[in-house]
Amino acid sequence: MYADRPIIAPALPKCLYIEVTNRCNSLCETCPRTFITREPLCDITWENFTRVVDSNPVMDRAVLHGIGEPLMHKDLIRMIEYLKARGVYVLFNTNAVLLNRPMQERLIASGLDELRISLDGATPETYLKIRGIPALDKVLQLSAEMVATKRELGAPNPKLSFFFTGMKANLPELPEVIRIAARIGMPEVYLQRLTFFDDGMATADQALFTAYGADQREQEIIAECERLANEHGIIFNGSGATTARKSLEQSLDKPKHPWQRCMRPWTVGYVTANGNALPCCIAPFTGAPYRGMILGNAFGEGGFASVYNGPQYLKFREQFLGDTPPASCAGCGSQWSI
Repeated sequence: MYADRPIIAPALPKCLYIEVTNRCNSLCETCPRTFITREPLCDITWENFTRVVDSNPVMDRAVLHGIGEPLMHKDLIRMIEYLKARGVYVLFNTNAVLLNRPMQERLIASGLDELRISLDGATPETYLKIRGIPALDKVLQLSAEMVATKRELGAPNPKLSFFFTGMKANLPELPEVIRIAARIGMPEVYLQRLTFFDDGMATADQALFTAYGADQREQEIIAECERLANEHGIIFNGSGATTARKSLEQSLDKPKHPWQRCMRPWTVGYVTANGNALPCCIAPFTGAPYRGMILGNAFGEGGFASVYNGPQYLKFREQFLGDTPPASCAGCGSQWSI
């Protein structure tokens, strides 16, 4: 069953998440960074960034976000250009607070492939409650300007989308997010599931994934979103390469080892702004003991390549394939995500 997933990974991952900064200008009630500082606050240095990138010659996809706001890094454009010179597909999520016209033009000129704008509410009250700052009007204005700037410059990229972290508190506003997308010309909307760690609003009672099949109203809202998206020509999907509906319906399937449906330990790497290699981008949000999820540091000699099949990574994969998963994976497939 696991012949294609040996303890020693046969190749480096083609996709690498590089957290360019863990500083942020939001105070999201769904982000552990708001409640605890697990690593020193910093921006990745240019030297460490290139060390990580250059140590993985097979990488063809780079995701430049983690816990932090990428637009706060002064070298972000330079990093995108460095990756694009290697032919790498580059994307990141942003809260869009710093997405002014000069930044819009620089991102377009950099060759950025995809820009995902986080939008967790359609009313100022809900946005403030979840994101922690009163910025909805500004975010919507700058999002609309980004669409217009791209159109004005005749630029094919970056691909633009809204990313909506769905919870019981904000799901009723998702149809309006799709209407907003239609009004400003945002072509895609993605629903991503909440990973809960029992602080702020990231709690089990806010999760959609664990109780989707039992809540008729939630199913009706998803159906309304599908209808609106079809009516307005908006792409509406889940964040895990599937439809929004299927991403939630996965909770109805209860295999013995649900976390083992995941291929990330063999296909994806994640490096924090301090160089720590973590299992994936979901791990920091799970509430698992942080020190236990660190699989090495990618800023040393050999970069990420020296970590990926190091002793901590091998131990992690071995446990992952057993009956008792690592703490950071225990809820995947049953509580959080795949």
